[in-house]
Amino acid sequence: MLRLQSPLPDRYSDATGLELDQWIKAAKNTLGDRLFILGHHYQRDDVIQWADARGDSFRLSVLAQDNPDADYIVFCGVHFMAESADILTADHQSVVLPDLNAGCSMADMADIDEVEEAWDALATVVDIERVMPITYMNSAANLKAFVGRHGGAVCTSTNARAVLDWALTPDPETGESRADQVLFFPDQHLGRNTGFTMGYDESDMRIWDPRMERGGLSEADCKDATFLLWKGHCSVHQRFRPEHIAAFRQQYPDGKIVAHPECARDVCELADSVGSTDHIIRYVEAAPEGSVIGVATEIHLVQRLDKETDGVKVVSLDPLICPCSTMNRIDRQHLAWVLENLVDGKVVNQITVEPAVTAEAKLALDLMLQIT
Repeated sequence: MLRLQSPLPDRYSDATGLELDQWIKAAKNTLGDRLFILGHHYQRDDVIQWADARGDSFRLSVLAQDNPDADYIVFCGVHFMAESADILTADHQSVVLPDLNAGCSMADMADIDEVEEAWDALATVVDIERVMPITYMNSAANLKAFVGRHGGAVCTSTNARAVLDWALTPDPETGESRADQVLFFPDQHLGRNTGFTMGYDESDMRIWDPRMERGGLSEADCKDATFLLWKGHCSVHQRFRPEHIAAFRQQYPDGKIVAHPECARDVCELADSVGSTDHIIRYVEAAPEGSVIGVATEIHLVQRLDKETDGVKVVSLDPLICPCSTMNRIDRQHLAWVLENLVDGKVVNQITVEPAVTAEAKLALDLMLQIT
């Protein structure tokens, strides 16, 4: 998805770190309670130090909703996160993304045209009323709206199991499930790993490739699959490989490994624990003193956990230590720029979701909350 961020004025591009910190602090003090800065766990330290709250994407959006006195929500994350915050917050609140080029490669792997084409193609070979669309939180607002329009739900990495159980598990009283199949997008790995925890296996799953006619599947594949998994992935989590786990276990025979469910199945199978960002944080916090924990997720969170958890060594399983490049676009220069504009009464980089899209996306988000 094309997003255009205008170049910053030289005042910010040429500033020292000390100057940027002074400007950010002054702007925060001036704006006071009218400002609420959200920092995603994957943000760099020199940005997240200014966050009033840190967390994963959905938790931060809910926190924004819970702070109606803040006129300005500055979301140090990526585009789909700011969209979710705009959907959940009140009309008088402005959601700002410091750098418009901070997108999400996974979210961009499924767009509304491709998903609608997939839906129409499926409708020619299966009973589309028995297909439940489920979108991961890491998706654009118009995809959340598509799901809401067709009776489906959003999920997070924390509650994906609960949402998929809701869709596929037969009701004890009627014996009927809400759906026979799910179209799960945009991350194939979260869908696959969750399906395995539910007792399904590869024979129940097919990959839907949006670049191929009918997803690259035969009519029989479309009918036989319980999980139609969109061919999408996280560019960071796909980097982790079984050989990284083997190297860690050789170096730390008593160490433990925790992986994010966006990692490939062969990685999650070898990990000691698999779970969301919050699960990873809790796993590290609960580790006995002297533990060594290998973590398969974004490097800024891994380094922060190592620094903030006394008595526990936390290391990345990726030897090349690759950060989330799109999340990394948020820096102090852009943060200082948007804050000083807010002080001057100018809202720049506002993220606005159209009312019709908001209404349908909110259906899918509210349904998720009802399920979980």
